Formats: sequence, C-alpha cells, structure tokens
Amino acid sequence: MYIHQVAAYLPAAVVTNEHFTRLNGLSHEWIIERTGIRERRKAAPGENTNTMAVEATNRVLAAAPDLAASDIDLIVGGTYTPHDTIFTMAHAVQHAIGVTDIPVVSVSSACSSLLNAIEIVEGYFALGKARNALVVVSEHNTAYNNEGDTVAGHLWGDGAAALLITKERLAPTDLRMLDLITGGAAPVGKANTAVTLKPVERGIVMPFGKDVFIHACQYMARVTKEILERNKLGVSDVTYLIPHQANLRITKNVVQQLGLPEERAVSNIDYLGNTGCAGAAIGLSDTWNQLQPGNHVVITVFGGGYSYGAMLLGR
Repeated sequence: MYIHQVAAYLPAAVVTNEHFTRLNGLSHEWIIERTGIRERRKAAPGENTNTMAVEATNRVLAAAPDLAASDIDLIVGGTYTPHDTIFTMAHAVQHAIGVTDIPVVSVSSACSSLLNAIEIVEGYFALGKARNALVVVSEHNTAYNNEGDTVAGHLWGDGAAALLITKERLAPTDLRMLDLITGGAAPVGKANTAVTLKPVERGIVMPFGKDVFIHACQYMARVTKEILERNKLGVSDVTYLIPHQANLRITKNVVQQLGLPEERAVSNIDYLGNTGCAGAAIGLSDTWNQLQPGNHVVITVFGGGYSYGAMLLGR
C-alpha cells in the first residue's frame, strides 16, 4: 500500500516560552535545555480536535486532485484528546467530506496512534474491504493541559495531519509502505502511571518523566533497528528518520544509538512542542517535497502506556 499525499494543519496562535516564564517562573533557557521547545501552537476559541482534523483533511484532498472525496472508502482517526467520544473525530471528518456508507474507525494508543491507525488500514486493504483510506491524526492538547504544572505543562502543542493511503500506486511520488511494526509494553517500568490523562479528574500529567525518557529512547531505537534488519537495510540506507516529537533530547539519543547523522532526523518540536500522535505525521508533511526516488523513511513512535512502533517507507 502507498501514502499518496499528506498535509498538516497548525493553529495560528503561537505560545512562546516567555509565557511560562511569566506564568510559573520557568525560564526560556531551562525549557530549551530540557526539551528543545521554543514555542508551540494553540488552538483558537472554536477550534478543537475535530475542526483541526477537518482542516487537515481539506488540505490533503486539495493536494490530491486525482483522488476525490467520493473515492474514499475508509476513514481512520487517531487522537487521545477527543472533542467528542461518541461523534468521534473520524465521524466529524466523514460528515465534512460528505461520504456516507463507509467504515469510520477511531483509535487511541497515545502518541503511537498514527501507526496503529495505518495498521488498521493495512488490515482493511488485506481483507479487500477498502482501497482508498483517509488517516487523520489530531491533538488538542491545550484543551486538557494544566499550564501551571511545572513538570509537563510547557510541553504540549496543538496540530493535525491527514494522510491519503491507497492500495495501489497512483503517482510516482507515492511512498510505498514496506513494513510496519507495533507493540505495547504496558508491564514495563511505570507505564501505567508515567503519563496519564483522566478528563474527569485532571488534565495531562507526567509524574515520571525520567521513566518515559529512558524507555522512549530504548524502544524507538530498538524497533527502528528491528524494522531495518527485517528488510535487510542498514542505518546508512535511512534518508530520514521521523521520530515521535516528544523531546529533542530523546531524538538525539535515538540518533546516537543508531549511529545516524543528526541532520537526517526530522524535528519540529522546537516550534510545535509535543503534538502527540500528530507530530510524526506533521514531520512527514514537512519532509514530503524533499523526498527523492530511492529514499527510505523510518517513522518511529513511543507513547504513554508504553505503546511503540516503526514504519518503513520507500519512494
């Protein structure tokens, strides 16, 4: 199967580190040193997970004139910050593009939802139940975040991305999905408490950031090596590594473990913050026009609950 096109949507409002200096005394330098984040985007009043998903969908459809909305026969949405848990983000996208009588599925596996959503598409394609899918990932972190939390309140940003995925190649620029691995490591470390979002009780909290850091570095490097070895490729064959955008230090650690030049790692966390499961998809959108024939891209993710995965793409 192939990624035919990808597009992102980012809210216009920018929140700089100075906002948190004024709010709770965290300095710009302190935040940069520990996270690499300089600024992040914040959804405007009236914007939410669903509206951002629809905007990203409109953009990806506009970028693919050879594939009409009526050609879509599967929609999979991924988010852990839903605007509505009944009329889900996937339903909102279906309503917006006006295509009825097709499967719509929503998935939540924390920051790994992108790859699990694509894995669902893989299953539908294999069973012959769909040929043209829309995967949309969107996070409205600031709706749940407690900015006054000096541990994690400064990490989060909002954004969305949409991918058109087809069973057959439609254009020479399509990216072929060569392999996909996902897994869960809930029994490991402090997976059940390290990052939590309990809407009834509180927002996003991260009481065990060090545990998240250690396991994110381990699992993202490990699963990247595994997917390369499975496909008889080496690190030198990787044109771009697009990791989950959680912390710049995690990205640098993973790159160092792999022996990959830092310039091959795609990073947007410095100006977007942690955009959850949308971050890697936004990174793919940022990189799309730079890809050339023969390139290989690895997307590797790690999420709360200690879900993880890697996807290998080739052009």
